[in-house]
Amino acid sequence: MAAPMEFLRRKSGPRLIILFFVGLFIPAVTALIEGLYCGTEVCYDVLGVTRDASKSEIARAYRQLAKKYHPDRFRTGDPALAGESPESAHQKFLLIATAYETLRDEESRKDYDYMLDHPEEYYSHYYHYYRRRLAPKVDVRIVILVTVCAISVFQYYSWWSSYTEAINYLSTVPKYRIQATELAKQQGLMNRTKEKGKNRRSKEEIREEEEEIIRDIIKNKIDIKGGYQKPNISDILLCKILLFPFYLCTYVIWYCTWVYRFHIKREEYGEEERLYIIRKYMKMSQSQFDSLEDHQKETFLKRQLWIKEKYEVYKEEQEEEMKIKMAMDPRWKRYRRWMKNEGPGRLTFIDD
Repeated sequence: MAAPMEFLRRKSGPRLIILFFVGLFIPAVTALIEGLYCGTEVCYDVLGVTRDASKSEIARAYRQLAKKYHPDRFRTGDPALAGESPESAHQKFLLIATAYETLRDEESRKDYDYMLDHPEEYYSHYYHYYRRRLAPKVDVRIVILVTVCAISVFQYYSWWSSYTEAINYLSTVPKYRIQATELAKQQGLMNRTKEKGKNRRSKEEIREEEEEIIRDIIKNKIDIKGGYQKPNISDILLCKILLFPFYLCTYVIWYCTWVYRFHIKREEYGEEERLYIIRKYMKMSQSQFDSLEDHQKETFLKRQLWIKEKYEVYKEEQEEEMKIKMAMDPRWKRYRRWMKNEGPGRLTFIDD
């Protein structure tokens, strides 16, 4: 080994040495790769057809060979299968089936022919082969669409359940129930439930209809906000995805307008803009901020919380008030006493 290396070093330099080592570790280029398609066999030769064979000729050759080597048709001693054992016939049948699956599909046959013509690109052949083998049988876009639709239906149904639960609860609160009953009487809805003569109904039916009237009035008169608000079809996931380009364009236009008005022209903030800045400082969503009482929003505006420094002062005041409330709360006192004396995970032994 020393003599050839000395010869290479003396005659051709470092470049030839590199090529020498590369030749030792890279296998010889061959069009037939073990584990791909028909392995070391040519799929056309397995079926006994030429590369110019049509689909019908490939199918005909496959049927003839499948009848001959199929495990259910194999018979020991058959002259046509002389020298074949059940195991070898089974392996031959699997090879025939693989060759047929490779050549019957246009895309697969195209990749296979390219591999035969370009044996040096074996890494590319591995990629195309396994990409086709591992590709999902169902279109991924259909799977995503069905998943999004299922999530949207469940989301809408869940929102309606929460909204109905909130309405049923409010109909039991005396404050809202009395107001709804008064409105129903003023509109003459309660009088229609107490019919006489042939149309007279049982007390149970009248009570159910009155409850339904009260719930309808509460639905129309009370604006429920937050997690129990009335669901909107535009809020579900499917609509959000479909309307995303519109929302994106709207946001870009709004942002450019905001920069132009308040950063370039130095205009003063309006009430809507001030509330928006306050909400951002408080890190609240739009629905959470809308659920606040009007007097709270008025307090925010009076204290000018859209100014960063004043908001920081307000935040510190709220934290101090919270600490005082927690210090005066008897439950919090018990909790601190328990943490001080025992606390979680402390071992105690009680003597009998």
